[in-house]
Amino acid sequence: MIALIFLSTTPGPSVGGLNSIGAIAPADTIKVTEWLVPWSHTRPRDPFVAPDGRVWFCGQAGGYVGVLDPETGAFNRYDLGSGAGPHNLIVDADGFVWYAGNRRAHIGRLDPESGDIEKFPMPDGVNDPHTLVFDGLGGIWFTVQFSNYVGHLNIESGEVRVVEMPVTRSRPYGIKMDSKGNPWVVLFGTNKLATVNPETMELTTFDLEREDARPRRLEITSDDKIWYSDYAQGYLGRFDPETLAFREWPLPEGKRARPYGMAVDNEDRIWIVEGGISPNQFIGFDSRSGEFIESTSIPSGGGTVRHMYFHEPENTIWFGTDTNYIGKALLPVRKPKL
Repeated sequence: MIALIFLSTTPGPSVGGLNSIGAIAPADTIKVTEWLVPWSHTRPRDPFVAPDGRVWFCGQAGGYVGVLDPETGAFNRYDLGSGAGPHNLIVDADGFVWYAGNRRAHIGRLDPESGDIEKFPMPDGVNDPHTLVFDGLGGIWFTVQFSNYVGHLNIESGEVRVVEMPVTRSRPYGIKMDSKGNPWVVLFGTNKLATVNPETMELTTFDLEREDARPRRLEITSDDKIWYSDYAQGYLGRFDPETLAFREWPLPEGKRARPYGMAVDNEDRIWIVEGGISPNQFIGFDSRSGEFIESTSIPSGGGTVRHMYFHEPENTIWFGTDTNYIGKALLPVRKPKL
């Protein structure tokens, strides 16, 4: 196992040692630790922390689901069969791993104890399930990028409901749930956000104010405001569903930022990776003050960070890189006001 540890402080970075797992970073610092995945060139991505503390991830280019034990650095893998193309995964409260079989038109459930996989097939024409999110009611919402759908899987019955996007090549991409149980989606092939009524499957879209915007990922803060990253033009944007108002902030690297991986923490700070520069830059934004805050480089370079996951118990954000690492960013604690 190879781990890289990197400690940064605002304004500049410095190298530091590894503290005990679960420690909270001092104020105004970000510490990034990376573990080299032992299966080369497999594009490890979309990690998710299970109830037992292990970290599951997709080996998209290797056709496997992998798991890392952060305490020992040990990896294990579960092969999914030829051409599965696992794209994203989530882990339920019982430890079952749900993955998007992006190239084999299914959502799979892996039992880590037995290694058994149950597959939930997609309807005809729904070929490439993309990103998954639990609905909190025993189901999963998901995007289907190139088939141009948003769908819902009832875990108990196996029923799949889908709604087709009204614009050709909309490319439904990132997906999150608001506090009212509604899924929100960014349509990467357009300048649109979308939401689906869970009961009727009615789709509603909202146009971003710039036609050249291409939102790729999104997050939702505790006030149910929708935050999105504009991959094409290098903006962080906010949409208020109550007032229908938009506001945007240019990212530090501007148009070359290529923001991709994105997460929100329990202090409503938005964390984004600027993937258009090398090394990739991991940056924070305080949604309450409207200011960019901490920033650090990803030690391995990153290559591309495609999706990120906030783990509240440890105040960490997990990510995978195209340089073949699984990474963890230990976040700074907000300073109390005097």
